[in-house]
Amino acid sequence: MHLRHLLLIALFTLLSACASKEIDTDLSETALYQQAQTNLDNKNYSSAITKLKALESRYPFGRYAEQAQLELIYAYYKNLEPEALRASADRFIRLHPQHANVDYAYYMKGLASFDQDRGLVARFLPLDMTQRDPGAARDSYNQFAQLVSRFPNSRYAPDAKQRMIYLRNLLAAYEVHVGHYYLKRQSYVAALNRGRYIVENFQETPSVGDGLAIMTEAYQHLALDDLAQTSLETLKLNYPDHPSLASGNFKPREKDVDNRSWISKATLGLITSDKELRPQQTQASKDIIRQYENAAEQIPSTVRTALDQEKPKRSWLNRLTFGLLGT
Repeated sequence: MHLRHLLLIALFTLLSACASKEIDTDLSETALYQQAQTNLDNKNYSSAITKLKALESRYPFGRYAEQAQLELIYAYYKNLEPEALRASADRFIRLHPQHANVDYAYYMKGLASFDQDRGLVARFLPLDMTQRDPGAARDSYNQFAQLVSRFPNSRYAPDAKQRMIYLRNLLAAYEVHVGHYYLKRQSYVAALNRGRYIVENFQETPSVGDGLAIMTEAYQHLALDDLAQTSLETLKLNYPDHPSLASGNFKPREKDVDNRSWISKATLGLITSDKELRPQQTQASKDIIRQYENAAEQIPSTVRTALDQEKPKRSWLNRLTFGLLGT
């Protein structure tokens, strides 16, 4: 038991010595910076972060202060701390907007968001990145775009541009997945809007053909044949080898679903339910009808009475013959 106590005391003493060594107040600026560099070289990023933060706080106007802030950004990146990285990069940009290496801070911000979706799980499992939340990809694209716009001659600009191409393709592919989801759920107006958004905002990406296919299929389900044909001709002209085209004919991804009641199906449509909707009677059309009805109800009673008086009155013979006879 006595030996165990001695071992515990020795262990705590060693740990205390290590901790005190990391925050040794007697270290000069140069010595503290050199220790941080040694930690970075040895990939001991947690200790490097501690040293760099101590260097910045003790010598805020020293010769290594600005360089320590830049290397702190790098240490946070290697230590997988994207939020701390972005905070440090924003702080450096705010304090040193004219610094010669401020473009590095912009680049690292974009890189942090770029790698955010690639955690340990994504690195070892075959996950489809196009089906994940595009928030981080969108942030990364915007940050790289800011770098390229402000510093077109930066050493990091070529790499940022290549990453932007990848991210743009990724965002477009995500929109395609959303469009297919809406088609599957029979939300054809929403699917149409997604397809149009892809065509209008993601030109020169592989997903434009998919956007045209989504538009064509949505128009077909909505019984808008002329618009469907226009989208189909555009698809054939620009993407003749698209998977939705089989021998020149369009192959819908989702088939029309028969939403009729069982009695309507059994009687071949002779008896239908009032709840059944035509394919083109979408939520959008119902909203328009509802707006019309609300507007009609707001017409003043005097005006409504005058309009009713102008309507021609039908005779009993006209009503009985469904308008064939009488006036």
